[in-house]
Amino acid sequence: MTQEAVIIIAEDDAGHARLIEKNLGRVGLHNPMQRFENGQDVLDFLFRRGPGPHRKSDTAYLLLLDIRMPKVDGVEALRQIKEDASLRKLPVIMLTTTDDPREIEHCHLLGCNSYIVKPVDYDKFAEAIKQLGMYVSLVQVPEINGKP
Repeated sequence: MTQEAVIIIAEDDAGHARLIEKNLGRVGLHNPMQRFENGQDVLDFLFRRGPGPHRKSDTAYLLLLDIRMPKVDGVEALRQIKEDASLRKLPVIMLTTTDDPREIEHCHLLGCNSYIVKPVDYDKFAEAIKQLGMYVSLVQVPEINGKP
């Protein structure tokens, strides 16, 4: 991933978000990160709606998306992102505690690029995020072009 790619973390649990950020940094990922606490805010950012921050044109983004979030859940956010012509190439990694095989299948059918189950154990969770960071460092992330 290029240094310019922004990692979007859509995670309502502040502790999980800090752990993700910290462990991505431990494997050498120092990309800008932007966190959203609910699915509606991440959609507003990506679709450039409302008064909050909005995505920039010609910028590469990668989305780490939790499923269980307030306002709009991650599955619905994924569906809307992948149905949009300008956003569908945005890499989306589901990062969630949900290990239901039907949910995993559903997310892949909607277009997620990867699905990672967050371990409950702190040390295992930290290790999973480190491995995710190594994976993300190899991913080529396209820019999202589109007019505001």
